[in-house]
Amino acid sequence: MDINILHLLEGADQARGLAVVIDVFRAFSLECYLFSRGVRKIYAVGREKTAWDLKGQHPEYVMAGERGGVILPGFDYGNSPSQTENADFQNKILIHTTSAGTQGLVHTCAAGADEILTGSLVNASAIASYIKKMKPGTVSLVCMGNSGIVPAPEDELCARYIKSILTGEPIEMGPEILSLVNEPTVAKFFDTRWKDVFPVKDLIMCLEYDRFPFVLKARQCSEDIFEITRVDMH
Repeated sequence: MDINILHLLEGADQARGLAVVIDVFRAFSLECYLFSRGVRKIYAVGREKTAWDLKGQHPEYVMAGERGGVILPGFDYGNSPSQTENADFQNKILIHTTSAGTQGLVHTCAAGADEILTGSLVNASAIASYIKKMKPGTVSLVCMGNSGIVPAPEDELCARYIKSILTGEPIEMGPEILSLVNEPTVAKFFDTRWKDVFPVKDLIMCLEYDRFPFVLKARQCSEDIFEITRVDMH
């Protein structure tokens, strides 16, 4: 198995084989939490206009999205696991667009990946189990970073963790998680000026690695729309 760790939108454009598009803070962590709360399906989209077009066709769909971390105007929710945890998502269908994660899906698919999963720490071991089961010749672990243009250490850690499970060379996650504390991508969660956009609880929830025993598969519906569905790993 050829395992490649790729970076940002440039890396997404190079993805081949079974690709895992990783966005720990917060897109693909949020999607895992939403599926655990009963969401039936998520449509991940690249452009804000696509989200509104889809909403126009299906007024009953719920909208979640951000740019620069901030909830998009008119959307029901932003991109926060903690700020959505008391909402009723049972059997709901969600439209989701973000600065990095959903953009990575668009680029990875355009690159010609055979199969795409979303990636986060909260279901990293399940992703590794799925890859082992599928036995692809090539695996692309795409770290999306901030807006797809600036590296994010939490995404890099997620990729290294998945690879370590696949290669049988496990890494100690406790120290690795602690090492993120002084990184700029983590510091924003402790900045009181941004407490309504980046709640501290989001940080805790996104770093709770291996919480969920399922993977999220992305299937392209159109150039800019991906259907996200849950596949349980037993």
